[in-house]
Amino acid sequence: MERLQKNRILLIEPPFYRLFKDTYSLDRYPLSLGYLAGTIKKETTWDVTAYNADFSPQRESFKIGYLAGAGFDNYLHGLKDLFRDVWEEVKSTILEYKPVVVGISAKSQTFTSACVVAKLAKEASDQIIVIVGGPHPSMVGTEVLNCPDIDVGVKGEGEDTIVELLKAIESGKKFDNIQGIVYRKDGQRIETAPREFIKDLDSLCFPHENAPEVLKDYDLYPLTAFRNIFAVRGCPYNCFFCGSRNIWSRRVRFRSPENVVSEIKGLQKMGLKLVHFDDDTFGINKKYIHDLGNALIEHCPGIRWSCELHVKLTDEQTISLMKAAGCHSIDIGIESGNNGILKAIRKDITIEEALSACELIKKHGIELKTFFIVGFPQETEETLNDTLKAMKKTKSDVLIYSIFTPYPGTEAFEFCKENGVIGDDYDVSLYNHQSPLNYFCINISPRRFRQLVSKIEKFVDRKNSINRIKRIFSLTTFKRIQELGIGKSFKKGMQIFAGK
Repeated sequence: MERLQKNRILLIEPPFYRLFKDTYSLDRYPLSLGYLAGTIKKETTWDVTAYNADFSPQRESFKIGYLAGAGFDNYLHGLKDLFRDVWEEVKSTILEYKPVVVGISAKSQTFTSACVVAKLAKEASDQIIVIVGGPHPSMVGTEVLNCPDIDVGVKGEGEDTIVELLKAIESGKKFDNIQGIVYRKDGQRIETAPREFIKDLDSLCFPHENAPEVLKDYDLYPLTAFRNIFAVRGCPYNCFFCGSRNIWSRRVRFRSPENVVSEIKGLQKMGLKLVHFDDDTFGINKKYIHDLGNALIEHCPGIRWSCELHVKLTDEQTISLMKAAGCHSIDIGIESGNNGILKAIRKDITIEEALSACELIKKHGIELKTFFIVGFPQETEETLNDTLKAMKKTKSDVLIYSIFTPYPGTEAFEFCKENGVIGDDYDVSLYNHQSPLNYFCINISPRRFRQLVSKIEKFVDRKNSINRIKRIFSLTTFKRIQELGIGKSFKKGMQIFAGK
């Protein structure tokens, strides 16, 4: 590679879905890259480019059956075959850009892919400094340095940390006084003191504002790639399987409703009519939801939005206000249909409460998406059957299905190790929410577990396909009714179609 360009950083989202199938795509601007790129532009003189290596302009809908079947074989092969198109694209991007620093955002399921990106960066030039941030290093700390091509790992929020790292690299200073990192020094692995969380979230940039300048292939992205925003960081809940508290902590920080509204107004100017709140749990408390909802009603007329809401936050007044403020779709994390499992994973809900929340959401004409996880360590055949029953009872418009995946650094991971279902040879590349290798049950044999979850997977694929056809039919019918000039009859007609 030719001489590296001084003060140039390339931020990379490593490929994951494209390893299953090149036409599968993370067709969004990852917020992690957006916030980092915006902060670098604002606080440093460095030239920054954000590159989502998991984006493909040929966007194809995921099929769970494929992800867990032939697609998984493609994924495993793709991690080793560095001549695959996606890896050639990564290599050519690094060679073209000639960065001094490559920054990679890594979740546990993408960490092996991130290590391949780091290897390709070092092959391009051993002078490149590779920094890895995101959920995985936040949860495992110095273990990220097991990858010899990673120079620095960032724990927790990365906006302030990356600025300090770049300024240190620019001036030739050591990393000793930079909080929230792990790195090597004189052959030793060093973990510095934790970094305090950003107190004023309103001080952060709006990712979409810098996207035209910093995002590689910006013009190829659909407008919807920029619809994701967040309103809070942190989650007060204490779910057994979740690693969120390792990243954000359980202390919640809120953006002001005025600041959120300002970002949404900018997105509306871009032409977006739909936005999605990417928060782990939208709103956190009813007062904030009401304040934000009223602000949206006043300042963002016409906006429609979606979010993930905790069951405990659903009541008539809150859902009614959300609907009036433009909420058209709500994701609910139910996880299991069995109260014993819900208690064991500390979900803080009952299945009866969850079903009641679903009924309330549907009553208000809001699209319902429900999250379910199968394969918790405590599962039995009976609890799995209860989850399948719950899937049918929710009348969800979209079922979002996952197989339990214990992330390193979480309580669930340690529980699985203690109970002998995880060994010392655990390989994060083999396990993800649709992996056919996922098996962490104490009470069910591997063969029987695969039989049971295959039945659930077929139901989920069939249910979602039927609902997708219904939505397409409804939209086509609506357009045709408009063309015929009989729009006033549409509402009644759709009620008849829905069997009401």
